[in-house]
Amino acid sequence: MDSEHEARVAYDLVAEDYAALLAGELEKLPIERAMLTAFAEQVAADGGGAVADLGCGPGRVSGFLAGIGVEVRGIDLSPGMIEVARRDHPGIPFEVASMAALPFQDGELAGALAWYSIIHIPQDRQDAVFAEFARVVRPGGRLLLAFQVSEHGDEDIVHLRQAYGHELDLRTRRQSPDRAKQRLAAAGFSLVAEATRERIAPEKSRQAFLLAQRTADVDSGDAASAS
Repeated sequence: MDSEHEARVAYDLVAEDYAALLAGELEKLPIERAMLTAFAEQVAADGGGAVADLGCGPGRVSGFLAGIGVEVRGIDLSPGMIEVARRDHPGIPFEVASMAALPFQDGELAGALAWYSIIHIPQDRQDAVFAEFARVVRPGGRLLLAFQVSEHGDEDIVHLRQAYGHELDLRTRRQSPDRAKQRLAAAGFSLVAEATRERIAPEKSRQAFLLAQRTADVDSGDAASAS
């Protein structure tokens, strides 16, 4: 099954329960809030502008950013998740879209974040997705990534059969921070900050956060050769 179709089906199924179970989660996670706040402050220091939450789910991170003054909008593959996001955060624009073909003009965004959303993208498609991030973020703009850390090479695939109170079929991918940093550089981003925190039960892995700044365009051949 195509990874996008798989994710869409799974998250449509769990959207309501996912939103309910994770409500208020950020209040318990000071490191996550610190990274999001640093991202927001850097966007503001750069002059502000539109920020996109790529793979926004039910909009909880979009809501946090809006609450600290960010001009944010969200996209997600799952119509079910977007329906919940619109209901719970009516002041924020949300739309159904793919990270592989973002609905933004070249350089339109002051910043973007992929908060636990690259975990659904197979390794052989990630270079293209990082290039799409670079296309829509303006020079000098910011990008924030969050993902679970792999312990075995570029990725550890986790096949979920049950989650959020539902039976489902979903593969997620723990990521290599070093490989993600290589992809950032190849796409035209420079690393600004990196944080890794240890697991908090019931988590099964460490969590990584990469904050980067858009620099110059790179030749598509150069990006491909880095994969």
